[in-house]
Amino acid sequence: MRVAAIYDIHANLPALEAVLQDILHAGVDHIVVGGDVLPGPMPLETIACLLSLDITVPFIQGNGDREVLAQMEGKETDWYRTAPELWREPVRWTAQQLLLEHQRLLTSWPKTLAVEIHGLGEVLFCHATPRSDTEVFTRVTSEECLLPVFEGLNVPVVVCGHTHMQFDRTIGRIRVLNAGSVGMPFGEPGAYWLLLGPDVQHRHTPYDRAKAAERIRDTKYPQAQDFAARNFLNPPSEGETLEAFTRVELG
Repeated sequence: MRVAAIYDIHANLPALEAVLQDILHAGVDHIVVGGDVLPGPMPLETIACLLSLDITVPFIQGNGDREVLAQMEGKETDWYRTAPELWREPVRWTAQQLLLEHQRLLTSWPKTLAVEIHGLGEVLFCHATPRSDTEVFTRVTSEECLLPVFEGLNVPVVVCGHTHMQFDRTIGRIRVLNAGSVGMPFGEPGAYWLLLGPDVQHRHTPYDRAKAAERIRDTKYPQAQDFAARNFLNPPSEGETLEAFTRVELG
């Protein structure tokens, strides 16, 4: 069985469409959506696109999806109370676009998912770490710091996302992969994902970013201009992102 892992779409439909073209040409059996489908500029269209696929598509819940769901349920989380308005606005706006059927859908997504993949064995998919959807670690986080997070897991491979940068490293005896981000990349522009089985391929899908940026600017998303600039035309560099994440590792 071959599995595509797509993470951190953030309702970026143009990027998702480009990745799906590559995925379908690769002949996969499953597409695992690893969380943070939301928030973002095209939430209804993105969810509809994923649900329309003629292939098995299991989802797990990311922290962004969880925060949008909380807003739909009328709950104010600790994160929402303390986050800057710049971060809260996309969550609130996305929740306002969705319907009751989407609330039920987001509620049904589990935190983790295990899939048996030929050549790799049992692969555990999570959003950030197996115990949390918000913990931050990268390719440069010390193994000593990470061993308590992954000890006790009886799987050979873990796939995560959340930090939007691909990596492939070993923590103890576990191979830990980051799928990167489809919709909000850090580093070289484009869309990032994983192809799993029987080996591991870190994939990068280029697409017409100028045209995609125009599609986002044409939405009613309140931060459309900034989203287009930061996620299509001039994403943050890997270096500056690693520096920023180092200050909040496992936070």
